[in-house]
Amino acid sequence: MTNDIYGPFPGGSGRFPDKEWAAALTEAQRARYEELGTALEVVERRIADACAAAGRARDEVRLIVVTKTYPAEDTALLAGLGVTDVAENRDQDAAPKAEQCRNLPLTWHFVGQLQTNKVRSVIRYADHVHSVDRPRLVESLGAAVRKAGRPDLGCLVQIALDKEHGEGEHRAGVAPADVAALTDAIADTPGLRLDGVMTVAPLAGPLAGDPAAAFDRLAEIATAVRTAHPAATMVSAGMSGDLEQAVAAGATHVRVGTAVLGVRSPLG
Repeated sequence: MTNDIYGPFPGGSGRFPDKEWAAALTEAQRARYEELGTALEVVERRIADACAAAGRARDEVRLIVVTKTYPAEDTALLAGLGVTDVAENRDQDAAPKAEQCRNLPLTWHFVGQLQTNKVRSVIRYADHVHSVDRPRLVESLGAAVRKAGRPDLGCLVQIALDKEHGEGEHRAGVAPADVAALTDAIADTPGLRLDGVMTVAPLAGPLAGDPAAAFDRLAEIATAVRTAHPAATMVSAGMSGDLEQAVAAGATHVRVGTAVLGVRSPLG
C-alpha cells in the first residue's frame, strides 16, 4: 500500500519520530503533515472544550483517528504528530496498512462489521475490536486468539440503540436487551477481554437525530455493564459530527475520521 504522491513511506527508516525523520519528509509529505497537524489541533481543542464543559479531565477521553480509505502514509504521519490510536473498518484495507505500519507506536482498533471469515486476519493486528455483536463472533474470536497464542483481545459490544424500539433489524449491533448475555459470554471466553461498549448514533427510532439522548442511553447501559464487569470501562461513542455530545455523556473514546483527515472517496 503505497502512494506515489507522497514518495518513500514516512515510517520505514527506523528513525521515528525524530528530527531526522522529519527532515527526510518530501515536500508533499511535509504539506500533508502540516495539514493533518492543523486539523488535529482543531479536533483536540474540541475534545478539550467538551471535557471542560462536562467537568471532565482531558485525559479521560482518548482520540481514535479513523483512517479508513486513507493510505498507510497518512497513518505514519499521524503517528509522527503524536496520534497513538487508529481505527479501520474493513480488513482488506486494514491488514496491509497495519503490516506496513507494524514498527510504528500505534494501537489498532477494528470498528467495522466483522464477518467470521475475517477473524483470523483481524486478530493479527487489532488490539481492540469495537464491533462484537453476536455469540458466534465471540466464539470465533476466542478460538482464533487461542490458536494464535497472542495476548487477550480487547472486545467491546456494539449496541444498536434503534433495535430497542423495533428498528434496524438488519443493522450491525446487538439490542440493548441482549447486552448482558453477550458481555457475559465475552467475559467467560478464554482469549478475550471485555473492555466495554460501543455505539453509533442511530439512524432510526425515537433517538434518531438526537445524539445527546442516544449517548445518554448508552451511558445507562455502560453503567449496568460495569456493575457486572467492573473492568469494562471503555465507552466508545462519538464521531466528527457529534463528539461533544458523546463526551458530555461520558464517552472514554471518540472515533474521528473526517474532521482529521478530510473527505476522500472510498478505496476500491
